[in-house]
Amino acid sequence: MLFGRHIKNPIKIVDKGVVDWKYTACGYCSTGCSIEVGLNAEGKAVTARGVADAPVNQGKLCIKGIFEHELFNSANRGKTPLLRERAIDPYREVGWDAALDYSAAEVKRIQEKYGRDSVAIVSTGQILTEEFYTLGKLTRGVIGTNNYDGNTTLCMSSAVSGYKRSFGSDGPPGCYEDFEHTECLLAFGSNLPEQHPIIYWRLKMALEKRKFPVIVVDPRVTMFAQMADIHLPVTPGTDLALLNSLAHVILKEGLQDRDYIEAHTTGFDEFANLVAQYDPTTAAAICGIDEDTLRHVARLYAKAGAAMSIWTMGINQSTHGSDGVAAINSLNLITGNIGRPGGTSLSITGQCNAMGTREWSSCSGLPGYRALEKEKDRETIAKFWGIDPEFFPKQRGLFMTDIFPAMETGQIKALWLIATNPMTSMPNIPRIKKTLQNLEFLVVQDAYADVETTKYAHVFLPAALWGEKEGVFTNTERRVNLVRKVMEPHGNSRSDLWIFNQMAKRFEQGRKIRFPETSAEVFDEMRELSRGRMLDCSGMTHDMIEAQRGIQWPCPEGAEAGSPRLYADGVFQHADGKAKLLALPFVDNNERPDKQFPFWLNSGRVVEHFHTRTRTGRIGNVNKFSPTPYMEMNPDPAQELGIGHMTYARLISRRGYAVVLVQLTHRVPHDMVFIPFHFHECVNRLTLGLLDPYSRQPAFKQCAVKIEPATDQLAAAAANVAARSY
Repeated sequence: MLFGRHIKNPIKIVDKGVVDWKYTACGYCSTGCSIEVGLNAEGKAVTARGVADAPVNQGKLCIKGIFEHELFNSANRGKTPLLRERAIDPYREVGWDAALDYSAAEVKRIQEKYGRDSVAIVSTGQILTEEFYTLGKLTRGVIGTNNYDGNTTLCMSSAVSGYKRSFGSDGPPGCYEDFEHTECLLAFGSNLPEQHPIIYWRLKMALEKRKFPVIVVDPRVTMFAQMADIHLPVTPGTDLALLNSLAHVILKEGLQDRDYIEAHTTGFDEFANLVAQYDPTTAAAICGIDEDTLRHVARLYAKAGAAMSIWTMGINQSTHGSDGVAAINSLNLITGNIGRPGGTSLSITGQCNAMGTREWSSCSGLPGYRALEKEKDRETIAKFWGIDPEFFPKQRGLFMTDIFPAMETGQIKALWLIATNPMTSMPNIPRIKKTLQNLEFLVVQDAYADVETTKYAHVFLPAALWGEKEGVFTNTERRVNLVRKVMEPHGNSRSDLWIFNQMAKRFEQGRKIRFPETSAEVFDEMRELSRGRMLDCSGMTHDMIEAQRGIQWPCPEGAEAGSPRLYADGVFQHADGKAKLLALPFVDNNERPDKQFPFWLNSGRVVEHFHTRTRTGRIGNVNKFSPTPYMEMNPDPAQELGIGHMTYARLISRRGYAVVLVQLTHRVPHDMVFIPFHFHECVNRLTLGLLDPYSRQPAFKQCAVKIEPATDQLAAAAANVAARSY
């Protein structure tokens, strides 16, 4: 007798002719997955697979990682430098010497005429750490502008600011292994299944071994909220009121860890007086979560043997995201959940190497978490680089989000963009377009020649992709992993390290400073500068990192492995060695729905795309799952407005409008719509962009819109198709 399995077609895996597997690390999100790219006999990348013995992903990959090898041959890669004297003229192809000579000459001309800070440099979270370090050396030690930042201000600046305010330093204190020890997980504005699928898999594996409550705070019924034990559909922008209320209940009911608070924190009295004002009845009216649920969640968290909090953009991209992060930290401090297995405040980073730029790029200070404001730090780096410490500014300059208004007012005359595209990523895009047109000189350095900002540039420098060069990334849990060179750079493109080194040679001061040519030599400099510091990586080498499939810092010289957690000894980075409990009142200065604009606009990720689709939009096996801009809308208000499922609607905010396809779903409440932020032609034409006062991060998540049916459905569909792919 034959059973069904004998007559069904078996699964067939096509032999792609792989003759060699090259180790690397994924260049998309911050999870830090180890990948092997398969090369055929012609040396072409034909497939990819997860690395089975890697501690992060244990052989697993998400859909983006599975098809990442297709990026090497993706459309519209930059092949050769382009140059034009006026942004209205056509580009002409030039050699590298011509492009770099002209760029350096323009930077010198503008600085001589307007001052050193009239030139701004904006970087990314997606190049190698050795490249970040070299760019920082070039910017801080040679070009000398203080207006230097990265696009991580758009995604992680509030996490950085909150960590510094609470603990005295940046650096996530926990790790993925904490899922295996925690007894309660509280997630804020995080949709792990779609944002970080492999981290979500790690959580699911932990839950299969040992059940513990999962609580998700999110205005939308995300995939994560659907699997949670408790979903808190918080009113957008009110997380701080919710957190203050949880602390209120914990203190009122005596559930705090008094010994930990006394030994390891300061500011308790002011903190207690502040949260006393946020009783559950008062907080419920603000955040939309009923008072009994607030009490229940507070008790669950405080009574757990170990409890941990995670968050992503739902907290960071808010008008007071830094306060929200600090309040999460305070929640864990008063319950003693810092530096212990299963107890942590873990910000889950967005870009593959946002941690690398935070650690080594010198955007917010000097390499190795050093501060421009500290004389000793300035002297240490100046001596190491061989320059006068007086060349350094004594405080950090403008954040990315303040650089663009400074261009608008004429304070900044030239801009160098590296692997970031503000014409898609910044809020209020029409304003950004006008700002770029004010510049005397603009350089765009990118792997793709057709990024939108190139339309306004004078020079385009084609850069190599992640697997066309070699160096390290640092992931969310501080694990340093190695990117090996899989392929040669496309066309006449070059690694970012090579470009920075060549630019340095065109400045007199750059010829006096040593700029190592290989990433391994650069890493050796970083190792020396890290020695004895919190982010000590002196015990690492490229070969050791590959052998261990990533090593967490701190890893001092002589250590066999890295350290999974920070602050296990209860000693923090403030001068007194203690963490700060901060008294933070909820300030409601958000744009809120009203009669004219009655809907909240929310945004977030979908699993198949990354950021503004510069890469994933070119990969057919990824883009096909989400090829077109759309929004989720509740069926009830849609019916009231005469908007049908899979028809087009017009969204209007106080800043602009967009036409998008409508998907009707109960995942969003009656007064809210949701758009994946990957489709910049929609969401960033509408967003508010109000800046957090500490982190200067924009509030992408909360603004008000009105909705009406598109009058010409055929025209809307045609425009949508034209804009949707590369």
